Amino acid sequence: MRRVLGKAFRVGVVALVGAMMGGGLTAVPSHASDVGPMVVGGTRAAQGEFPWMVRLSMGCGGAMYTQSLVLTAAHCVGATGPTTSITATWGVVDLQDSTRVTRTSNYVYRAPGYNGDGKDWALIRLSSPIDSPLLPIATDTSLHSGTFTVAGWGATSEGGAQSRYLMKADVPFVSDSTCAGAGGSYSGLIHDEEICAGFMSTGGVDTCQGDSGGPMFKRNTAGQWVQVGITSWGIGCARPNAPGVYTEVRYFANDIRAAAQSLGGAPGGLAVNSPGNQNSTVGTAVTLGNSATGGTAPYTWSAAGLPAGLVISSSTGQITGTPTTAATYTTTVTARDSAGQTGSTSFTWTVNPVGGCPAATNGTNVSIPDNTTVYSNISIGCTGTGSSSSKVEVHIVHTYIGDLVVSLIAPDGSAYVLHNRAGGSADNINQIYTVNVSSEARSGTWRLRVQDAATADTGYVDSWTLTL
Repeated sequence: MRRVLGKAFRVGVVALVGAMMGGGLTAVPSHASDVGPMVVGGTRAAQGEFPWMVRLSMGCGGAMYTQSLVLTAAHCVGATGPTTSITATWGVVDLQDSTRVTRTSNYVYRAPGYNGDGKDWALIRLSSPIDSPLLPIATDTSLHSGTFTVAGWGATSEGGAQSRYLMKADVPFVSDSTCAGAGGSYSGLIHDEEICAGFMSTGGVDTCQGDSGGPMFKRNTAGQWVQVGITSWGIGCARPNAPGVYTEVRYFANDIRAAAQSLGGAPGGLAVNSPGNQNSTVGTAVTLGNSATGGTAPYTWSAAGLPAGLVISSSTGQITGTPTTAATYTTTVTARDSAGQTGSTSFTWTVNPVGGCPAATNGTNVSIPDNTTVYSNISIGCTGTGSSSSKVEVHIVHTYIGDLVVSLIAPDGSAYVLHNRAGGSADNINQIYTVNVSSEARSGTWRLRVQDAATADTGYVDSWTLTL
């Protein structure tokens, strides 16, 4: 429903947009005099730049919310219910690219209570999952400032033809007071449900016809793209004092997530439970069960980095077999649910030689106050001496690791420095250190000593593992 030419009354807008979408559209915002969008004043996106972008066959855009669900605008779809009439195209910038991936829909969920004013969001469930990166949605207003990015295959000029290529542009945030005030064109803007973006005084850059349902997004402090809006409506395309109006997704984040769950699972809803670090011995058979929570059963299981000789059941997640090679492995177990969501967990699996000394872990948190020295102990009962390549896996949560001196203390009191005030202002230590303790008796109490040598930053020892 985003931007069309002229200033149509609501009935005229409905008729026009219904024709654009091929029917099935029941309403558009009654406070939008013009509707329908595409990216004006933008540039062509690079292949893979926005890998979660989707083009919908009714002439709208969308973004992958889960591997099976596309988040789009309510005005792009009909009523909630089964439908196979929508085709989603994914994976390409050029809609004529032969490598494009297509899926048909099997269900549409339109925002409850949508009547053309606000609540302009919907989910389209695909007939089968697409192995796509996902675009997470905002859950608060922390990104409501600065510059947003918009993208779509809509028209590049008001009233123009829709684009073969994915276009992108940057548009600045416009406050509600400005957008709906004397300088703006939208006195009927719905606070909280709608957010504006565009160049107020000059226009020139905007979404346009055919961009409806596509995402407006920006990077968060971690550098991850986050969807802030859904292209919804506006007066014309790129006109001065008429910025784009977008659905404010953070306001509907809980509703969208609940709807996704009802359709087969929300993003992040599938979690694989960690079995903890494992210790085995060459030649001794093992059985390790795995479990997951959330998502939509049944799950399909896989694993990477398993010790040689072990396999995982794709249907049950159980790992069985007999280890053949002594080594320390980083194992990742992944579950995929029937809606295409995935979850995983990683852990260390140490396979010891026959007669070797199993790895030992202390997982009790030990607080590290300013300017103090703390210890965490592990008792080893193996005979013989340590190895020239013994391993110390250290996990410390701390906001300034340049304050820390970390040492391994042998049972006889000998100290082996692992970390000596390196790393500056970086957070946390998650490191495996190799230490030559071949002159030390293995049996006895080994200690991890952590010295905080400065003020203002604190933390704690999360866990550490010693393999002799």
